[in-house]
Amino acid sequence: MNILKYVNFIDASALEVRSSLALHPERVLVATGQVGKEPYICVWDSYTVQTVSVLKDVHTHGIACLAFDLDGQRLVSVGLDSKNTVCVWDWRKGKLLSMAPGHTDRIFDISWDLYQPNKLVSCGVKHIKFWSLCGNSLTPKRGVFGKTGDLQTILCLACARDEVTYSGALNGDIYVWKGINLVRTIQGAHAAGIFSMNACEEGFATGGRDGCVRLWDLNFKPITVIDLRETDQGYKGLSVRSVCWRGDHILVGTQDSEIFEIVVHERNKPFLIMQGHCEGELWALAVHPTKPLAMTGSDDRSVRIWSLIDHALIARCNMEEPIRCAAVSTDGIHLALGMKDGSFTVLRVRDMTEVVHIKDRKEAIHELKYSPDGNFLAVGSNDSSVDIYGVVQRYKKVGECIGSLSFITHMDWSSDSKYLQTNDGNGKRLFYRMPGGKEVTNKEELKGIQWASWTCVSGLEVNGIWPKYSDINDINSVDANFIGQVMVTADDYGIVKLFRYPCLRKGAKFKKYLGHSAHVTNVRWSHDHQWVVSIGGADHSVFQWKFVPDRKLKDTLHIAPQESLVDSNSDESDSDQSDVPELDSEIEQETQITYRRQVYKEDLPQLKEQCKEKRKSAASKRRERAPGNSIRLHFVHGYRGYDCRSNLFYTQTGEIVYHVAAVGVVYNRQQNTQRFYLGHDDDILCLAIHPLKDYVATGQVGRDSSIHIWDTETIKPLSVLKGYHQYGVCAVDFSADGKRLASVGIDDNHTIVLWDWKKGEKLSAVRGSKDKIFVVKINPYMSDKLITVGIKHMKFWRRAGGGLIGRKGCIGALGRTDTMMCAVYGWTEEMAFSGTSTGDVCIWRDVFLIKTVKAHDGPVFSMHALEKGFVTGGKDGVVALWDDTFERCLKTYAIKRAALAPGSKGLLLEDNPSIRAISLGHGHILVGTKNGEILEVDKSGPITLLVQGHMEGEVWGLATHPHLPICATVSDDKTLRIWDLSPSHCMLAVRKLKKGGRCCCFSPDGKALAVGLNDGSFLIVNADTLEDLVSFQHRKDVISEIRFSPGAGKYLAVASCDNFVDIYNVMSSKRVGICKGASSYITHMDWDIRGKLLQVNTGAKEQLFFEAPRGKKQTIPSLEVEKIGWASWTSVLGSCCEGIWPIIGEVTDVTASCLTSDSKVLATGDDFGFVKLFRYPAKGKFGKFKRYVAHSTHVTNVRWTYDDSLLVTVGGADTSLMLWTYEMEGHRDSRQCDSEESDLDSEEDGGYDSDVTRENEINYTIKALSTNIRPMFGIKPHLQQKEPTLDERQGVVRGSRPPVSRALPQPEKLQTNNVGKKKRPIEDLILELVFGYRGKDCRNNVHYLNDGADVIYHTASIGILYNVATGSQSFYQEHNDDILCLTVNQHPKFTNIVATGQVGDSADMSATAPSIHVWDAMNKQTLSVLRCYHSKGVCSVSFSATGKLLLSVGLDPEHTITIWKWQEGAKIASRAGHNQRIFVAEFRPDSDTQFVSVGVKHVRFWTLAGRALLSKKGLLSSIEDARMQTMLSVAFGANNLTFTGTISGDVCVWKDHVLIRIVAKAHNGPVFTMYTTLRDGLIVTGGKERP
Repeated sequence: MNILKYVNFIDASALEVRSSLALHPERVLVATGQVGKEPYICVWDSYTVQTVSVLKDVHTHGIACLAFDLDGQRLVSVGLDSKNTVCVWDWRKGKLLSMAPGHTDRIFDISWDLYQPNKLVSCGVKHIKFWSLCGNSLTPKRGVFGKTGDLQTILCLACARDEVTYSGALNGDIYVWKGINLVRTIQGAHAAGIFSMNACEEGFATGGRDGCVRLWDLNFKPITVIDLRETDQGYKGLSVRSVCWRGDHILVGTQDSEIFEIVVHERNKPFLIMQGHCEGELWALAVHPTKPLAMTGSDDRSVRIWSLIDHALIARCNMEEPIRCAAVSTDGIHLALGMKDGSFTVLRVRDMTEVVHIKDRKEAIHELKYSPDGNFLAVGSNDSSVDIYGVVQRYKKVGECIGSLSFITHMDWSSDSKYLQTNDGNGKRLFYRMPGGKEVTNKEELKGIQWASWTCVSGLEVNGIWPKYSDINDINSVDANFIGQVMVTADDYGIVKLFRYPCLRKGAKFKKYLGHSAHVTNVRWSHDHQWVVSIGGADHSVFQWKFVPDRKLKDTLHIAPQESLVDSNSDESDSDQSDVPELDSEIEQETQITYRRQVYKEDLPQLKEQCKEKRKSAASKRRERAPGNSIRLHFVHGYRGYDCRSNLFYTQTGEIVYHVAAVGVVYNRQQNTQRFYLGHDDDILCLAIHPLKDYVATGQVGRDSSIHIWDTETIKPLSVLKGYHQYGVCAVDFSADGKRLASVGIDDNHTIVLWDWKKGEKLSAVRGSKDKIFVVKINPYMSDKLITVGIKHMKFWRRAGGGLIGRKGCIGALGRTDTMMCAVYGWTEEMAFSGTSTGDVCIWRDVFLIKTVKAHDGPVFSMHALEKGFVTGGKDGVVALWDDTFERCLKTYAIKRAALAPGSKGLLLEDNPSIRAISLGHGHILVGTKNGEILEVDKSGPITLLVQGHMEGEVWGLATHPHLPICATVSDDKTLRIWDLSPSHCMLAVRKLKKGGRCCCFSPDGKALAVGLNDGSFLIVNADTLEDLVSFQHRKDVISEIRFSPGAGKYLAVASCDNFVDIYNVMSSKRVGICKGASSYITHMDWDIRGKLLQVNTGAKEQLFFEAPRGKKQTIPSLEVEKIGWASWTSVLGSCCEGIWPIIGEVTDVTASCLTSDSKVLATGDDFGFVKLFRYPAKGKFGKFKRYVAHSTHVTNVRWTYDDSLLVTVGGADTSLMLWTYEMEGHRDSRQCDSEESDLDSEEDGGYDSDVTRENEINYTIKALSTNIRPMFGIKPHLQQKEPTLDERQGVVRGSRPPVSRALPQPEKLQTNNVGKKKRPIEDLILELVFGYRGKDCRNNVHYLNDGADVIYHTASIGILYNVATGSQSFYQEHNDDILCLTVNQHPKFTNIVATGQVGDSADMSATAPSIHVWDAMNKQTLSVLRCYHSKGVCSVSFSATGKLLLSVGLDPEHTITIWKWQEGAKIASRAGHNQRIFVAEFRPDSDTQFVSVGVKHVRFWTLAGRALLSKKGLLSSIEDARMQTMLSVAFGANNLTFTGTISGDVCVWKDHVLIRIVAKAHNGPVFTMYTTLRDGLIVTGGKERP
């Protein structure tokens, strides 16, 4: 365990343009931005060098500039992407406040105007822009160069008072701006480009390419000039890149990597603080054999000698050629330098004078080395040869080695100077005898050679530096430290690694150190092995690292592990894993589970879109109605324990909350009843409970998986978090104050996200680990800290703005990181405890492991902190109680059958099941097991079993009893179980089988039960005792279906996956027939009533018929099939059930069906986890249905009970058994119906109206932004024959609305002004009066203000306030295109506040994007501008009850609905509204979370939960003949009533989301507008009356 401690830079690197660094106004914090694919910005403390905040996920390619605002709260950044995106951050929270495209070309500098709030200035290639920040939108105005100066590139800027901005240009002039206009230029301020401008109290400092620094006073009058080229340290071509002036000191950075400090009164003696190599690459590095010196040489033609003690440059000398390698002779007198042109030069070290210069080669010299005895110098060049020179003979050539076929990369001498080994570009390692250069191939001769140094990258001793499976040549340099038995390597990824030496096996472990940005070209140990020196190619830097050997480590434990966003240690390889105990089988199994789906439920809408053609053909035919009856989830057997942990809790009221499949279950153990949270649509993988034990967070699988926070009492969602986890969420945890939530995803990086869950905001995120993470825990004392544990992973994180900074748990000498399964925090913020996969509990203080305690045999899966101690549970099936320091185990409970109390709801499958979850409360310990059982352990010992289900493996087999409320299931978990479906809801019996099974069936008398197994055998058991009666094996493949014939049950048909059905005579136990002819495996089978005919479905979708008992194949026409009386119907093929196949039938299979005994309703289960009810017979394609989500992936089987009172379904991989009660149409009470109606909306609609159609089809595109001359349409009056009727006129407009717009046509590029022309001054026009009101395609856009004194409305792009008394108008003119909607804030706190939404083009957040303006109607001040992602325009706006939220609807194809906090300009939530036009969306007048949207055949009732929008379709169910009509307007009444006006003149009345009555023909044309006054309960409606 050696450590390299990073000591210092010797080198400041000047990048091409001033790189992105900004200093906080308080001068302690620094912000820096990096280059790269996913670049981030770090804000860090310059004293403690700790990261304070990380800003990420917005920029791509890199960050060009950064600047803090005056009070340091906000940070602006500019990206290097093609749009040069400008972002404004609240950097402490890591939150993006606003972003906008910056410019089409590079931006060089950006600055906040320190004298005006919310204003910024940016400059760059041929432009300068003045930005204002309002709401969430940054609006730029381009600087107008006018006649005063030429349009040119601006490199830097500084803001002054009174809207004055100074900027430095490429030609050396300074441009002075007032507002956005150029007012004067200071010509020739510098002779060439001005790279830097710095403002301070006394004035301004500028630095330029001419090497001068100039100081100016506050009015930009020159004070003085300092020419650095003329000073002691100066040289020709010195170029100033950065300047900073404070008092009488000036700091200057140059292009050649120097930093000078100038004191004003001794201006010609600048003090050199820092320097380094500049242009080109840095490759040459050598260390002095006896002194702490390092020599470097670079493409900038300079050779420099650095002191490792003083960290300073001692000497510098410029050569004629770029230098590529260096070596110091053994006595330290000579320094040899290899050049890029094939020559080499030898200098004397003490005075840098030349000894000799020799050029024997044409290609670059890449490596040279002196022999240990000092007599020879070996020089390796890129033309594949090594030349040997005699040092004493004034470097005469004495030998040549020519064995290589590629360029020479590395060389080492033997200790006796008799041999040389080389590496070349082909990765070949060759040996030569010295000094002649004869190649050595004899293995024996090579065996005994001792090498004086080891810098080669190939050879047995350094095998381990290469990754296991790669042959790439990306390690540039190695240097071995023989004494310390370690070596360092340098590679192309900017990483310095420390390995043990020798390391023989590929893929060895290492420690890695970051610092270099690109490739590290060379690395060497100092002569005393105290330091390591590494050099970077393109970053020109020289790094010096301190080596901390093993034995010193004990004293240096205060060196905490380096904090980083990247892991600082290696991934282990297998070869070194032999000494690690292998993973426990259960954990192994769990890490192999994949949660990826071929198709996610989120994909359904797109899939349906792709099937549009099919829909069209289907829509023309009449489709069968959905059935009137419905089902409701009643009880679920099962608990997900096999791959989850700590997912079981007591709620406040003593109920138990857990999850299985896609259902959150709240179980009342007194009444044995369950309530369900059905908001998820796929497997729930984790569950956490709020500290107050009333709310629960659950995370699910999904393409963009979501976390739901819901209330266990009301079962209502409070917040839904999504957008950051791919594939699924595997761990969640609440903070101690309940405000925050941490979650971990199952994507490849196991992303960790910290949320403010009530607001639905992501606070921070970071990549967690490559391997699986099992648990995340937030520190109860500091909600900014958390721990994660997982496979070989224990990390301590702290929040830094938008990122998290992680530190590995530091194990010290105590061992290696084990796989951790669980963790909790202790009694102070430093203490943490984790359970390992080997049964230990690790105790941590801060990040250090203090000790381990043996707790269980096998993994510790669960751990829980109590008031005075801990409780743990493990694979050994033992629950252990511990004291508060894990010193003593106070008590253990073994989970055994013998301890089961009489009140148990089932049977324990085995003793000591693996424990996955433990929770305490109400005097009991709650235990969840891997076998899917939930047990309650009394402190005195007895155990009650509460819930159980199948274990891991898929459940397929399901059969209901012919006359009792029981059912049987059989699963791949090798068990056969009998369940009681009556209110006692428990498992009656279980039997282990030798193999898993896929099907089962009761005999008609209910006494026998047949079970088909996966190995091709089947057995018949006694239905009561489950003892064998008889068993057979005639097949090798899975038995897929098994059926007794009706009546006496004389025959048993057994279908297998090898395409046969065998028919057995039950009485004589003999096989009597075989049905052949199926071309694929058998999926379903049904007998007819007489027990003579067998209907068979196969995997190839064939429907076949066989006659019993011989199995003769029959062909029966489909008309006859319907007439046959079937004893059961579980088939999915045939004309009677054509309608059950969904539109996207290719993707999803209908796996099961079952018909009620009255043959009216067919229930189906499919691969999407949907249970659907159809009317039977379901003839015609795509029948309508009711569908229910509770299972997660496949519903493998569905069966009605004997009396149709319950539907029983099993869920394949989710192992659950669900019972649904069947509800007749009549007794449907006011309970919400939780089915979703079917996919296709009916095509019939109540009426049609020209106005509505026209409005629906108007196409808002704006041509004004791209064309200067606007075409106009229309006919001159005297040419018109007759007045066209209204609808004809609309016909002209429709689809070709004249693009009228008031926006100034903005030219793409600025034209240069022709200064010669005289310009006429343009008078200003002032708007006085507007005639007109936009009513043809808008609604609800006239409002009273000030108790009826004023009226507000809009037309064109102008908001108009009309004073009723005086008849005068006043205008709001900030919009640049047509206003489409207007609303007034009704809350008394925000009087006279108006929101208007306008047309715009694409949603790229630029100035022409659609936007909403919130403004004060009285003084016309803009309060906020919300740039939105609604492409095309905003068609409806509405304020919430408190006035703080604003709802907007877009004209984009999805008709997106967005909710804003308009004061902050923050978008809270957004979601696609409907695929057809939405006309109005309005908040309920008493709510901030509930709103309703209406549109073409559409009414939806929405709830805002955190950042998510949840919606329910309006249900028409209870009223006869109600059809979904196009709704045009909406109003609200008390007690959750909603009124909508339809196109046919009816008014619909809704309670919650169910239609309760229709007021027919309130108008005899469309009802265009409605208004309620909540106080007196009146409703005013307005419509278009047809004559």
